[in-house]
Parts: sequence; C-alpha cells; structure tokens
Amino acid sequence: MSSQRKLVFYGAISADGYLARENHSLDWLIGTEGEEDTDYADFYESVDTIIMGRKTYEEILVLLPEEFPYKGKECFVFSRTLTGSSEDVQFIHEDAADFIRTLKHQDGKRIWIVGGSELLHPVLEEKLVDEFIIQIAPVLLGRGIPLFKSGDRETRLKLTDVRRYKQFAELHYEVK
Repeated sequence: MSSQRKLVFYGAISADGYLARENHSLDWLIGTEGEEDTDYADFYESVDTIIMGRKTYEEILVLLPEEFPYKGKECFVFSRTLTGSSEDVQFIHEDAADFIRTLKHQDGKRIWIVGGSELLHPVLEEKLVDEFIIQIAPVLLGRGIPLFKSGDRETRLKLTDVRRYKQFAELHYEVK
C-alpha cells in the first residue's frame, strides 16, 4: 500500500470555506497579500497528474485563455458531456473513484485534485484522498461554492504543517 501514489487536494478557500463565489468568481482571492509567496512551485513539481471536473476546467479556460496552466502534466477532466481529448486534457466519462483508484496504482508522482466538491465529494466518500494542503484567505464570503459538500462521512485528519504567507494561512493535513 505504501507504494501507491498519493491523491492531494491543494487550493485556496475563504476563511468560511468557499472556493469561489456562486458565479465562480475568484475576485476575492486575487491581489491578497501573500498570494505570490506560497510553495506552489515546489508543490507543482511534486505532481505529474492533475484531475478536475468539467466546471473547474471550463473556469480555468475563462480565467487563463492565453495558455493552459498545466501543460506538461497528464491532465484528466471528468465530464458527463465532453468526450475524447484535446492537446492538454483527456476527458473521462467513467466513475471518478474507480478511475482514481487505478491511477493511484500506476507509477508516478503525486496526483493533484484541482477544484471543488463535485469531484472531491465522491473520492472522499471512497477514502481516496491522502492529503489536503489548504490555503485560507482572509475573507468571509458568506456564500459561494463550498470546498466540502454536506454528507454523512467523517474524515479524520492529522495536521502535519502550518505555514504563513503574509495574509494566507496554509494548513497541511494527512488523512488518517
């Protein structure tokens, strides 16, 4: 089991747990003091596979239309409607937990789950997430797109590191 690749959530949320506004806007995140000081570059080098849902993928294309930000990494997008592949991604139309379980048994570096609860929830239910690296921004949005969906599951975590990047607090957890 220890030879399995790790599935890691890495991302920023508001202090009240939202990934984005209801309209998917990240305006509250951009320009916060410390956003450029994180360990993102080191984290990015530690992964070779990226997975995300269709909504996250489409939002990335809107936010960064000039160039796909994950070039050179194997990138899978889970979608019920999109099929095939593009230059940058392969669209997956199968059960996320089964697909990720297979990925974790392949050789490689860590796997990064990008985005929100639509994809995160089912893989949490199947106990496939190994780590969370969550940066907390100094804002309370009041409502928006939450990182976690309500559910019956309880997931115990072990805090392994806490870092401060000016106005951001970064919490690194391993799933017990």
